[in-house]
Amino acid sequence: MFDKVLSCGLYGFNTFLVDVEANIVRGMPSFNIVGLPDATVKESRERIRSALSACGVHFPVSAVTVNLAPADTKKSGSVLDTSIFMALLKAMGLISRSTENCIFLGELSLSGNLRGITGVLPMIIHARELGIKSAFVPAANAHEASVITGIDIYSVDHAEQLMEHFRGAKFLTPCEPYIPPEAVYNENEDFEEVKGQQFAKRALEIAAAGGHNALLSGYPGSGKSMLAKRMPTILPPLTFEEALETTKVHSVAGMLTPEQPIITKRPFRSPHHTISPAGLSGGGSILRPGEVSLAHNGLLFLDEIAEFDRRTLEILRQPVEEHSIKLSRASGSATYPCSFMLIGAMNPCPCGYYGHPTRRCTCSQKNISAYNSRISGPLLDRFDLYIEVAPLEFCDLSSEKKEESSESIRKRVMAAREIQNERFKSTGISCNAMISDGKLDKYCHMDEDVKKTFNRLYTALQLSGRAYSRLLKVARTIADLSGSENIRVQDIKEAAQYRKK
Repeated sequence: MFDKVLSCGLYGFNTFLVDVEANIVRGMPSFNIVGLPDATVKESRERIRSALSACGVHFPVSAVTVNLAPADTKKSGSVLDTSIFMALLKAMGLISRSTENCIFLGELSLSGNLRGITGVLPMIIHARELGIKSAFVPAANAHEASVITGIDIYSVDHAEQLMEHFRGAKFLTPCEPYIPPEAVYNENEDFEEVKGQQFAKRALEIAAAGGHNALLSGYPGSGKSMLAKRMPTILPPLTFEEALETTKVHSVAGMLTPEQPIITKRPFRSPHHTISPAGLSGGGSILRPGEVSLAHNGLLFLDEIAEFDRRTLEILRQPVEEHSIKLSRASGSATYPCSFMLIGAMNPCPCGYYGHPTRRCTCSQKNISAYNSRISGPLLDRFDLYIEVAPLEFCDLSSEKKEESSESIRKRVMAAREIQNERFKSTGISCNAMISDGKLDKYCHMDEDVKKTFNRLYTALQLSGRAYSRLLKVARTIADLSGSENIRVQDIKEAAQYRKK
């Protein structure tokens, strides 16, 4: 007998519908799976045999063939276990109810339990777009899947529940839509704990308000890492659409848990400087997302950026500009989103004290030059703000003056973002940092006085064309923070303070 059910496949970030066809005919007993399966899919034969036995079903003593269509697309992972199980049940005539417009996802254990899988969210979104009405997923993935409306999600613990449901013996009920809780920020990390550093705080506020990249440079112990780690507390909350985009990437990477089925806070990724190029960009045999994609809609912090391998750093140049990264391998290609704020931190020299007012630098000029040249000029040009973090004085550290809290700063950041949301409505632009060069005249208009000031600064700072547009976008953000409709002379002057001298 022949029958089929539907499932979904995933390669990198690409989802596709899979027709799981089962054919049982008289002949030498065998169980073959065709349709370009990988080793994990082929191993499902033993899991399915055991799961059928656990449900009280004897595996047919016949020639059994399962085809995974389309046959020219590689199938990987254990996501197809449950669909193969259901296709066999239908072909054996053990199911009476229709499985039309249903998809089945999940890995089977030998006992028939359904185990959680990765990539459920993008597969459910794809199925809904194709008009699928119902999805049967492992209980561990039910909350993640039920975030999506317009498709019924059924939580399944054991394969026997599927049998009873489609026999009409005991029906499963659709899950209630999962409503994620409001994001809670880490109460132990707040800008009010950072003493002094008003210049750096102001610069990071501008960076957060406009989505700009920033490079922090200063002496050891001046608070660079402390400031960067508190950046998430002043960023605006994720919108639901941004949360879905971010969660899709983390779902493919297998980083979601039943306790956190959807990302509600902007990601903060801080890889160690020994990370490989593939770890940063993504890759592997099945093209997993790297750190740049896991930071999508959030923040990528590179502490001690000059210690990173130069080849690794150069990978950032294209993603920072294009907000996506395409991974290509012999087996295929995948494009991941990676729209993130890049924050770097570095010392001025290997020992860390070059130019310090009281401590002597022990580095030679050659070592200092070699250290700073680890970051190429084109990459440095992609930082919108260069922030010199000054050494702290005793009076700053011992002061009992209450510093401004993250909540207070976040209110100003969100007010500036609201102005930008209104300005860029229906344009696909989310913040000032994403304004394309062709739209600068429209969104960053300058009057004659501003142009004259900018002309002098452009010459004095020896800016490149890229630095010109980035400084102008920073000025636009400074104007937004002050509630000004137009860019003013003081906005251009303040933006110029954050360029590397």
